[in-house]
Amino acid sequence: MSGFLLELGIIGGSAFLLIIITIWKRRSPSKLREIPALMRLYRAIGLSVEDGTRLHISLGHGGLLDARAGSALAGLAILRGIAEKTSVSDRPAVATAGNASLGLLTQDTIQAGYQAAGADELYTPTTGRVTGLSPFGYAAGAMPITSNENVSANILMGHFGPEVGLLSEASDRENVVVIGASDDLSGQSVLFATAQDALIGEELFAAGAYVGTGAAHAASLTVQEILRWIIILVLLAGAFLRFAGFNF
Repeated sequence: MSGFLLELGIIGGSAFLLIIITIWKRRSPSKLREIPALMRLYRAIGLSVEDGTRLHISLGHGGLLDARAGSALAGLAILRGIAEKTSVSDRPAVATAGNASLGLLTQDTIQAGYQAAGADELYTPTTGRVTGLSPFGYAAGAMPITSNENVSANILMGHFGPEVGLLSEASDRENVVVIGASDDLSGQSVLFATAQDALIGEELFAAGAYVGTGAAHAASLTVQEILRWIIILVLLAGAFLRFAGFNF
């Protein structure tokens, strides 16, 4: 029971901090630290609109009802911002997913981006696609988009395993920029070795704030920092008390 109350307190405290900091960020936006891959992502969005090229956002094959849901939702947040910014482009962004429910959310998210940009009439459902339901089937289905649809950047944000190497290889053959992140260690390893710009660890969850998806995403970064320092202080305090002879 005490463990449940502790978890409930952490969730409640985090939610309270998120609400307060979101309100504060809306009034006085803070400057985000420079992450090279995310700076390049921001530039790629602008260049695609100017050049008339297309961005391909690949959300991986994570589900929404398991531990991989976090990376899927982070990818959807990024997609929302990109869809809004590229909605009036000659070649609007396309997104692919390897999960049926994620594919439906992909279409809804793109449409929400168009609505936010006031270009709802330009939305077409085919910009959100499910290219396969197995990891390698999904990658094989997404690869032709790079060569056939005038893609200037592949943005890989979600749950990927070793199959992400196929997408990176296809991009390399077409001289297409790859900006990628995964919540899976094997996927991170492959991206680090093959992609020009790879995000490591929690940088996946920070990407939404860099593409202008709202104050809540910027606030979530501050909440993460606060919780990280609280954990560090608790660990140090526990180590000190144990060293001083207190048993608990």
